[in-house]
Amino acid sequence: MPHDIARLHHVGHVVSDMTQAMTLYRRLGFHVPPPSVPALAPREGAAPEPFGAANTHAELSRSFVELVTPVQLGTMAGLPPDARIVPLQAPPEKLPLFQSRIETASAQLGGWRDRFEGLHILMFSSPDVDGTENRLSAAGVGHGGVNTVGRPVETPDGVRTEPVRYLEIDGAPEGRVGVVADLDPEFQHARHLDHPNGARDLVEAVLCVPDGQLPLFHERYERYLGRPISAEGPVTLLTEADLPGLLPGEDPRAAPALVSFTVAVPDIARVRALLSENGLPVRETARGELFVPADATLGAAVIFREV
Repeated sequence: MPHDIARLHHVGHVVSDMTQAMTLYRRLGFHVPPPSVPALAPREGAAPEPFGAANTHAELSRSFVELVTPVQLGTMAGLPPDARIVPLQAPPEKLPLFQSRIETASAQLGGWRDRFEGLHILMFSSPDVDGTENRLSAAGVGHGGVNTVGRPVETPDGVRTEPVRYLEIDGAPEGRVGVVADLDPEFQHARHLDHPNGARDLVEAVLCVPDGQLPLFHERYERYLGRPISAEGPVTLLTEADLPGLLPGEDPRAAPALVSFTVAVPDIARVRALLSENGLPVRETARGELFVPADATLGAAVIFREV
């Protein structure tokens, strides 16, 4: 099933302090709603307490940028006062399994955050995630199979739950890599797309790999995508030595690592003025795009491409 993956579904920016991260993204010109955090009663009859991980999204037309942070049981440290507490609801016999999965995911996020604040999640979008699952299996790519979860989506009419079908690929040292079913068109009209920076879509992620290992990563990602790596994206691979050639002044905190993401905007002059007004440093990529360096963006350079 060639070309079943053409674009990104989302990237995930793992941070230590959600309040700080949301302030940053708003200065970058994104609309970012209050985060959601799961909660569980520590004992029967007790009030639910936050645990696991809190997240929020900058929604785009066919994709989003996720901000996520691990949460310690019972504490709201690092979360804004308007964070939405979402009690975990499941049959009693399934609660231990759900709790274990959330705690495992939170521990993984904590490990990535301790490695460095930045991008640790890269999810591709597929119109047929079951077909992609079959193709990956045939290509010898290990994965956990297709799962279904619900995620809250802020709409003008309130928060709705969107079903999400996804799979995660095994053993990617750069973080969580996987494939998600295309966003449900039913929810498209309700997304907040009125970003002050005009961002429309997530078009690229840049993965920096150790010098000498580029052929290995190319081969792996070509199996993920089912086709050769293209200059049109959705993922750009380059070595540590070559990174400054694309993003002048950037120095990866580790390798392999996702070092930046690119959003499409209609008016780059508008973006430059907004970033300047908000006191953020602006540089130009080797391709003539604008970017805010990782040192000013909690470890993840943000590129703006006029489209």
